[in-house]
Amino acid sequence: MYKLANLIYIYLVSLIMLKKILSYLYPITVYSEKSIISKELKILLYNGNYLLDTTNTNYSYGSLEKVLKKGLNFIGNKIIQEKRNILVMGVAGGSVIKTLVNDFNCNQPITGIELDANIIRLANKYFELNKIPNFNCIIDDAQHFIAHSDQNFDLIIIDIFEDMSMPDFLFESKFINNYKKRLSNKGHIIFNMMWSGPDKRDKISNFLNHFEDKNYQIQHLKSVEKYNDLFVIQSLD
Repeated sequence: MYKLANLIYIYLVSLIMLKKILSYLYPITVYSEKSIISKELKILLYNGNYLLDTTNTNYSYGSLEKVLKKGLNFIGNKIIQEKRNILVMGVAGGSVIKTLVNDFNCNQPITGIELDANIIRLANKYFELNKIPNFNCIIDDAQHFIAHSDQNFDLIIIDIFEDMSMPDFLFESKFINNYKKRLSNKGHIIFNMMWSGPDKRDKISNFLNHFEDKNYQIQHLKSVEKYNDLFVIQSLD
């Protein structure tokens, strides 16, 4: 019986190692499930690491991780470490949370808002998101949370997608004004946008109109990882 258990263990370890090696040649789907909110969620093994994807796009730990890290680098390590309270709307697998903690030595409280509880369940299982001591995840709609929150945040990261599309509310005045109210003096906003329609220029213009007064400084980082526009906005109050 002991020999059989040993053989099974060796077989399983060998299978895991083989998958990891093959993942450097092509992505391997290790798990997938249907989701009412996100339609489909997939855990891929690629280049020896797990990724969280939907049907058509990367949600965490792939190109998206590089997009948001570029915004954080633009703000700067020293300033990030001085932030006392951070809000992330759109957690997904939590790659930006890991970036804040591991790359920017962020020990401050990080609040994450995620609508899809299935995503957080996978994030906890495959990425150990629930083991980050200064991170608190709230399952809620971002519109509802920000409309009822009485907290102020020094950094607000907005990274909300439904597969490849962005919900309309992200560009509506009510939502934007609500998180502007929750931004601390000298605080920063990072807004991740991926839009390929013919109305992209109008979408950007209408969004930036909410920050055009003298109280805000805007930086537009174009074509980040080819497809994303990143907006880094600082309150000057």
